[in-house]
Amino acid sequence: MTASATGSDPALPARTVLVSGDSPATAVVAAATALHAARRGLRTVLLAADDPHRTLDTLLGTRLHAEPAPYAPGLTVARTDEQAVFRRAYGEVAGRLKPALDLLGAGELDPEELTALPGTGRLALLHALHGFDADVLVVAAPPPAELTAALALPEQLDRYLARLLPEQRQAARALRPLLAAVAGVPMPAEWLYEARGRAAAALGRAGAAVTAPGTSVRLVVEAANLRPEELRRIRAGLALHGHRPDAVVVHGALPAGAAGSPDPWLAGRARHQEEQLAALAAELAGTPLLTSREPELTLEGVAAGLYGDGPGPAPARPAPRTVEDRLAEDGLLLWHLALPGADRADLDLVRRGDELVVGIGAYRRILALPSALRRCTVAGAGLADGVLTVRFAPDPALWPRG
Repeated sequence: MTASATGSDPALPARTVLVSGDSPATAVVAAATALHAARRGLRTVLLAADDPHRTLDTLLGTRLHAEPAPYAPGLTVARTDEQAVFRRAYGEVAGRLKPALDLLGAGELDPEELTALPGTGRLALLHALHGFDADVLVVAAPPPAELTAALALPEQLDRYLARLLPEQRQAARALRPLLAAVAGVPMPAEWLYEARGRAAAALGRAGAAVTAPGTSVRLVVEAANLRPEELRRIRAGLALHGHRPDAVVVHGALPAGAAGSPDPWLAGRARHQEEQLAALAAELAGTPLLTSREPELTLEGVAAGLYGDGPGPAPARPAPRTVEDRLAEDGLLLWHLALPGADRADLDLVRRGDELVVGIGAYRRILALPSALRRCTVAGAGLADGVLTVRFAPDPALWPRG
């Protein structure tokens, strides 16, 4: 049914759901989502990508390993293996590092003494997104900030790769001996070009998985600890990197009839919670708000409460970045970027050549300017109704006359 995440890359799953939150409820919602998909007849994989305390193992009553294993009809379970990913990455460069280590009098590291470095989990997650042959891949993903950083990694690393070792330099490979002999110009070794090619291919696969139409993020929050401000920042960070949650799941809400309880404390608490949920639903503006209510003691009950008999939320994409021509009216071009949830106080903008660096709190992205805007100067910016609008004025020295 499935292919090992360490094998060759099959086609991407038609649907990848990255379930992310800051509480153990993430594992509950991920497992319930996977069971629901499997019971609808879809070949489903449930992957634990951030589960250090093996919460999913306890929920499912089985121990998850890196090698996929059947769990229920149509459902296979597995977990990412950061250690294996790190050892494989080190093994690819160990042979190239040996001459330098010998020169320094240092010995090679044995595979048994290798310990995964911080950040390896992001690489393991990205590798796993295109490593299974399934209809649906449900991932118990890292918390939102860590997940956003992982989803941004392919684009960021590809940018660094292009700057440090531009692809066009490979055209000089045939001239390397001649340049070294005649001009004394040192040229990178052949293995560096080969490594660049492998890295570019890996980043391409990861980027395709991250941006695939069927890939989406599903956010999970605890009903007893709703923090709207934090949720806004999470949504803004995701939007900055091109992602919009397909749903927000509120887990563990009070029963629907609790507001009519004869207990005044319980009734008051239930009414307050319902008001919070109504306000959150209005703020999400089109993003579905799903609610899991107490007492749902089984994963099947959670799945039924969230999805019923339907397929669940469809993937959602942020509004595209658009350029509005206001030259005739105001002498300006307006670049609109959808950033729902963004706060003006967290916003940071820097023009850098043909790029715009956009920061929202802890999140940061470098965006290439459309060709028309590269011949303009920044005239200001504003944030309203979840849309950042950057105003550009034509540069007379670069703009065509007339």
